[in-house]
Amino acid sequence: MALFKDSDRPEISHVSPVAAIPGGEFQIRGKNLARADRPRVLLGDVAAPVIIGSNSLVIARVPDGASIGKMVVECGPGSSSIWQCGIGVQIADSIHPVANPAVDEFGNIYTTFSGSRGQKTPVSVYRIDINYDVKPLVTEMMNATGLALDAEGQIYVSSRHDGIVYQVSPSGDMSVYVEGMGVATGIAFDAEGDLYVGDRSGTIFKISRQRQIYVFCTVEPSIAAYHLAFGLDKHLYVTGPTTSSFDCVYRISPSGELENYYRGLGRPQGIAFDADGNLYVAASMGGRKGVVRIDQNREAELFLSGPNIVGLAFAPSRALIVASNNALYRVDVGIRGLAFR
Repeated sequence: MALFKDSDRPEISHVSPVAAIPGGEFQIRGKNLARADRPRVLLGDVAAPVIIGSNSLVIARVPDGASIGKMVVECGPGSSSIWQCGIGVQIADSIHPVANPAVDEFGNIYTTFSGSRGQKTPVSVYRIDINYDVKPLVTEMMNATGLALDAEGQIYVSSRHDGIVYQVSPSGDMSVYVEGMGVATGIAFDAEGDLYVGDRSGTIFKISRQRQIYVFCTVEPSIAAYHLAFGLDKHLYVTGPTTSSFDCVYRISPSGELENYYRGLGRPQGIAFDADGNLYVAASMGGRKGVVRIDQNREAELFLSGPNIVGLAFAPSRALIVASNNALYRVDVGIRGLAFR
């Protein structure tokens, strides 16, 4: 048997993307990753299933139960140095978000159990405290959809069932803030406190603080929902998946002028900005699903890998809260969100 030499040791040179949730995949590049033996990838002490293994490329899937982002590739008697990556830790399950969660300045997280069209669910909105205790907040809303916080930390929830945006008190009491919003989906506040509501049939409404309603812009109808977020430039950014696999992110100026900001995403959904103005979109790119980051030069890359992601939000702890269609995950990415700059 040939002696193992140190030069035969697996070596990681690059991992893409930088983070993943269970079910997501890491592409690991380097050398000596799979010589005569099948490689073994460890995330902490948990083995990650290897999808593709070659000498220079290994693709590994993040299994349930992985929580430590210390990646090691083993091949034969040799093992690589530790490569640090971000792993999402589940903080809630048995929920049904269809858009971004919302996070307040104290770190409390709000998410929905939206349900199918016309389904009345026992709980509509949950509040998750900083200890990740999940408690019902709203129980009498049909098809809770979009979530937003105003400057005072008051929570607002849209219902695609009745076209109403509700204002919700800390105790969970609801009152009608505005109605007649069509199939009301994504909602967002601008810096002046005006509310914007996406009617997925093709209209973005603007509601002033005096609750006057304006048609702000019209866009292509969505098969699912609009998702809204304001950028550093005070423009409104909108996604709305269609039947195309080459959808775009829209940017709308304060005067209501529409442009295509970025095109080339599959089923773009929830969006959020970091404090540096980078845009994060729940979408797929090049067949890889997860969260795509688009920088201010409009260059895109997969930032986080994972299936069924519908929304995301930054927490004051500089973690990213990622919503799949039935769970929430915390990923410690060390990035400050725009809301907490």
